[in-house]
Amino acid sequence: MATFARIFAKPLFIFVFYMANVIKLRKGLDVNLKGKANLETMQTKVAGQFALVPDDFYGMKPKVVVKEGDKVKVGDALFVDKNHPEVKFVSPVSGTVALVERGERRKVMSVRVDADGKQEAVSFNEKDPLKLLLESGLFGFFRQRPYDVVANPEDKPKAIFVSAFNSMPLAAEFEYVLKGQEKEWQAGLSLLAKIAKVNLGISSKQKAPALTAAKDCTITVFDGPAPAGNVGVQINNVDPINKGEIVWTLGAEEVIFVGRLVLTGKVDLTRTIAIAGSEVKAPKYAKLLIGQTLNTVLNGQIDESKSLRIISGNPMVGLQVEKNGFIGAHATEVTVIPNGDDVYEMLGWIAPRFKEFSTSRSYFSWLRPKKTEYALDARIKGGERHMIMSGEYDKVFPMDIYAGYLVKAIIAGDIDRQEALGIYEVAPEDFAIAEFVDSSKLELQRIVREGLDILRKENA
Repeated sequence: MATFARIFAKPLFIFVFYMANVIKLRKGLDVNLKGKANLETMQTKVAGQFALVPDDFYGMKPKVVVKEGDKVKVGDALFVDKNHPEVKFVSPVSGTVALVERGERRKVMSVRVDADGKQEAVSFNEKDPLKLLLESGLFGFFRQRPYDVVANPEDKPKAIFVSAFNSMPLAAEFEYVLKGQEKEWQAGLSLLAKIAKVNLGISSKQKAPALTAAKDCTITVFDGPAPAGNVGVQINNVDPINKGEIVWTLGAEEVIFVGRLVLTGKVDLTRTIAIAGSEVKAPKYAKLLIGQTLNTVLNGQIDESKSLRIISGNPMVGLQVEKNGFIGAHATEVTVIPNGDDVYEMLGWIAPRFKEFSTSRSYFSWLRPKKTEYALDARIKGGERHMIMSGEYDKVFPMDIYAGYLVKAIIAGDIDRQEALGIYEVAPEDFAIAEFVDSSKLELQRIVREGLDILRKENA
């Protein structure tokens, strides 16, 4: 008996220690959409026009520092934050500034650069980690909680959170994106650790050693349905934010941006984007720079005679764009689904709907296997109505927050109530699944965004 104990003591200890870092989330919802990207990557050319859009960096006020006709290199600033001029937003390509696009009241809509194909880049040699990120323009990718806005370099965050997986429908698989970039990934994590404690969230399905054995960070494994991959959900379950505390977040592939900068001294804003959706003929991945035109990857991939919804991002939180539009700075997917405005359904709502997804048993699709893929369109299927307090938000909201009551407090403008209910911890994306199942058809993400903006002004 003693021999048996000696043999199994060490493995059992390791197993218990590993399991202690696993957080199992029961609330949420996985929506299995048709058109997931196959694990193959196509190469694209660095040519044409690229655009950096200030609205992709929410919470800052842009001040353009170039003019049309200027020559720029990769890493040269195109605009800065008026409130914090040290926070720069840089060109992803070398070439000539073609257009400073402005809208109403001279709002900066985009700064466009015609690429010369040379990719000449500025070299950065700053040793201080924070100064290096500021000078290179990579600091602009950091976001802060509360408020989910571009981080303030003057703040001292209690931690930096990175989520290495996205659980939303049709999202890119980071484990595939990471292949061949493991050194850059670790270099990025190590630099972040010099600024603040790094918390890395990974999925229980991920097995890559670069994730499970990453250094200079605290690893937490999450097991559960969407939105388990949201960094806000991970913050809430690992180290919740109290009033007065600040946390920074950074996208997983943006950590690779940082690692490239550390290893080469140059900025490289190349992403591996998932081109997905039921209307994409051959869903796969593509190597693209941020701000690249969607024509680069969608030409020949979609049927332009159909009414389509092109999304920069995933279907739950992405932004609708035109085919000649540009890929967002934070987007890791380009999704194409049917618009649905050309659909006529015989019998309408009374039809059995075997091919439609539903969280209840109002559709007969609940009889189909769980692995069934659904080709959903962009229709809301109903108009906005009174808010029904049915508890449906709480079934898919894996945070220690009463989502329904928080939304009501935001609508009512009750700031004290919002603070008590945990608004400092949330971002609009955390309500994406709740918005999907909402029988009241409320724009929850928009409501939460407006609530955060008002609270930020009040506390300024």
